[in-house]
Amino acid sequence: MQRHRFDFRAFRWVQTMVFAIEEINSNSSLLPGVTLGYRILDSCDHVHTSLRSTLFLVNGTSSQTQANAAGSAKCLSTAPVPAIIGLASSSPTRAVAQTLGPFGIPLISYFATCTCLTDKKEYPSFLRTVPSDVFQVQGLVQLVSHFGWRWVGTVGTDDDYSHFGIQAFTEQLERLGGCIAFHHTIPKAPSQAQIHAILNSLEGSTAQVIIAFATEGQLLELLVQAAHRNLTRFQWVASEAWVTAKLLTIPELHPVLAGTVGFAFRGTTIPGLGEFLLRVKPSPRKESVFTNMFWEELFGCTLGYENGGDSEVPLCTGLEDLMETENSYTDVSRLLHFLKNVHFTKFNEKVYFDNNGEPVPLYDIINWQKNDRGTIRFQMVGTYDGSAPHGQQLKIDEGLIQWAGGHTEVPVSLCTPPCPPGTRQATRPGQPVCCFDCLLCAEGEISNISGATECIKCPQYYWPNKERVSCVAGVEEFLSYHEIMGIILISLSLFGVAVATVITVIFFLFRSTPIVKANNSEMSFLLLLSLKLCFLCSLVFVGRPSPWTCRARQAAFGISFVLCISCILVKTIVVLLAFRSTMPGSISLKLFGPPQQRVFIFCCTTGQVILCACWLALAPPYPYKNTSYQGVIL
Repeated sequence: MQRHRFDFRAFRWVQTMVFAIEEINSNSSLLPGVTLGYRILDSCDHVHTSLRSTLFLVNGTSSQTQANAAGSAKCLSTAPVPAIIGLASSSPTRAVAQTLGPFGIPLISYFATCTCLTDKKEYPSFLRTVPSDVFQVQGLVQLVSHFGWRWVGTVGTDDDYSHFGIQAFTEQLERLGGCIAFHHTIPKAPSQAQIHAILNSLEGSTAQVIIAFATEGQLLELLVQAAHRNLTRFQWVASEAWVTAKLLTIPELHPVLAGTVGFAFRGTTIPGLGEFLLRVKPSPRKESVFTNMFWEELFGCTLGYENGGDSEVPLCTGLEDLMETENSYTDVSRLLHFLKNVHFTKFNEKVYFDNNGEPVPLYDIINWQKNDRGTIRFQMVGTYDGSAPHGQQLKIDEGLIQWAGGHTEVPVSLCTPPCPPGTRQATRPGQPVCCFDCLLCAEGEISNISGATECIKCPQYYWPNKERVSCVAGVEEFLSYHEIMGIILISLSLFGVAVATVITVIFFLFRSTPIVKANNSEMSFLLLLSLKLCFLCSLVFVGRPSPWTCRARQAAFGISFVLCISCILVKTIVVLLAFRSTMPGSISLKLFGPPQQRVFIFCCTTGQVILCACWLALAPPYPYKNTSYQGVIL
């Protein structure tokens, strides 16, 4: 039960246990010669109260006996109980399990799912009939990843169930690249200022999805205030603690919670349970105290069994009809019974356990949908089997889901939309990895998918296209015979050769004339030959480079140019000496006659030939593709 109001769902759990015990006692084939009895104490979902009730039970000194299926209360009050069933939440269960462990008294919980209770060294006598949260967390992470939600918020409470669950969820989500936009813990007794502070943070967040690890009672006030603020844009994801809680299906919360999805324990139908629950009646007997509280809370009246009742509240007749009510007490569509280390079939469902005695992690995926009557119904839209192979655990029918706000499309919850192809994600300093900037890929790199964290370098001789989403074969650029520049160069080269040839012919035809003889015809013919060679060398620079053209172009031009310059230098020296030979007694012209001129030209040209030969032998040039230069972008 809850401390501030009567919890119909918890009372249903109590009555279900009573029903199960009566069924066992009425069937002699189940436990021959054994009759089960029970005591029922209210823990109020509080650690101190839970411990006090536990000590009353194990010491056999409790005066809070609720009922006794085996006989009188006196019999039970003098004998300690052999086992305790409970509790519903993890923090009180943890405290009780630590207390009972050293004494070997079994504690069997039907709702405490915290992973912290798995440690058998610390809790040796603790058993549970529900899967550990480790499987629920794995399922929630898979669910969030399935819908592409990488930027989510979490809301929890100040207890073990919430702390361990959200911590595990955060760690697993971050390993998959997701991020937590915010996390808020609801205090045990929150003030209005604390509630509004949480809502202010939610309102200012860009996250659209909230994961809530809490019970319905702890979430109620926060959700009511969210409804008052009209915060209906959030997609709520529920843990099993509140995914089927009728308390939160009140019309006031429909705009906030309609569309909620979450995990629930695998449900089944128990024959006869519904009729049993509807047979409860109030009674002045002391053991009916919980039934009386339930009756007064449900029908808004007082039975008047104690102190004459409250005069401001109408008296109950005791004839009120449970059939006319609809609440979490009368909802018997989801209940679950497990025992440790057994393998049996009950209600047409196979029940078995793993090696640690933990029940099979089977969950239904529930979606909160508004029906035609304007109420919330819990629609199963998928399943999760934690024991199935990886990749086959989550099965969900998206077509059955009604999303928050009445939308038919899956909500989007991202800090930054994925970067388009051609860009990469660059994390913003000091912010989560889910918040980033999109930067254009560098020269020579591409990205062909959305959300790429790194760009891919194109292979050698390949370039990115204009959008930088694919690599295309590089276009080789060289001076071609078909290009305008190549045609002009060839034309000028041939024109120069032609001019030099014409002059050579003219000089040859008039070689016996005084002018040609005076111009040193031998040097003139040699100079014209070197000029034609220089003009022809430019032809080797046109066309696709090859090993022989790379060697020829440099060496041929170097030798031709040296020959040309040598001839010009000889002619210049001859002219200079001719002017000086007019001086009396000058013999300089005789010292630089034709033989000396030929030797001078031969030495200069031979020196250049030797240099080129050494260069070609030791470090010859070769064709090289300059891949760092992107001449053409297709």
